Amino acid sequence: DGGIRECEAAHLVASILASAGVPIVCGGRGGVMEAAARGASEAGGIAIGILPDEDLSGANRYLTVALPTGIGEMRNALIARSAICLVAIGGGMGTVSEKALGLKWRKPVFTLYEDTQLAGARSAQDTSQLIEWVLQCLVSKAQ
Repeated sequence: DGGIRECEAAHLVASILASAGVPIVCGGRGGVMEAAARGASEAGGIAIGILPDEDLSGANRYLTVALPTGIGEMRNALIARSAICLVAIGGGMGTVSEKALGLKWRKPVFTLYEDTQLAGARSAQDTSQLIEWVLQCLVSKAQ
């Protein structure tokens, strides 16, 4: 779910990215996912939640678009595949699976406050460094 520092970081990062026009894709539930969706929503951006369930019962209220998949944790592959780069703040095993898939598919993976570090992921010291890396990645992909 995520602690206070993780949720605060997710809110800040998502709000900055959303204010720059970047849609946020997440798992659509509570904790860090909800904090990111709230940050995007409050910045006037788009927050897309790819839900594991067949219905919207677990969706957080800040999502612009909620997509119930009915495929459980396999939805982590959809999250990883849809991203230009992956930003993981904190996270349990579901987040680890998203990071691993992102790395397998040669996508940049940026982390903050992770419990499990994966080779190939870049671990930021703070939110400023994380945001800098993500923005650099997005600019380089746009060129």
